[in-house]
Amino acid sequence: MEKHRCGWCGTDALYTAYHDNEWGTPVHDDRKLFEMLILEGMQAGLSWITILRKRENFRKAFDNFDPEKIANYGDKKITDLLSDAGIIRNRLKINAAVANAQAFLEIRREFGSFDKFIWEFVENAPIINHPKTLSDVPASTPLSDKISAELKKRGFKFVGSTIIYSFMQAVGMVDDHLTSCFCHTDNRKMQ
Repeated sequence: MEKHRCGWCGTDALYTAYHDNEWGTPVHDDRKLFEMLILEGMQAGLSWITILRKRENFRKAFDNFDPEKIANYGDKKITDLLSDAGIIRNRLKINAAVANAQAFLEIRREFGSFDKFIWEFVENAPIINHPKTLSDVPASTPLSDKISAELKKRGFKFVGSTIIYSFMQAVGMVDDHLTSCFCHTDNRKMQ
């Protein structure tokens, strides 16, 4: 029997694997949260499949998204990244990754973990939405506006409300799988 998926992932094997196994699944590991925050920022203006296809290159280029290492990147490392064809070579986005690593570490010092800080915005439980069609899924919400503003205040870059809402979906803070999708929380309970 064919599995019903959200239409946005199409039939590309990489995209469907991401949809089936990652998107909308709650993430509480700080390194993974940081990776997704950086990748969502890198995606701005591009398609997510472009990022997925380059994700392994990003992991190699960005020291497996180790925020301590990225926070200390200097001019030489940034120049090396700008010449790496395996990633998105955008100076503003690369510089933002460094600034975000520094801000991320500050949050960890203050709250004990980024996980504790970010999940508090949803009271430590995913928001389960019930979209019937892709047009029912918003690009941003008042909550993503609030999180975006808080992150910007703390020095993060490339964290506009739309990017943050995508991040929330990616790390499972929000379940926006269509109600017909086998991955929606309600449908997983019945499997």
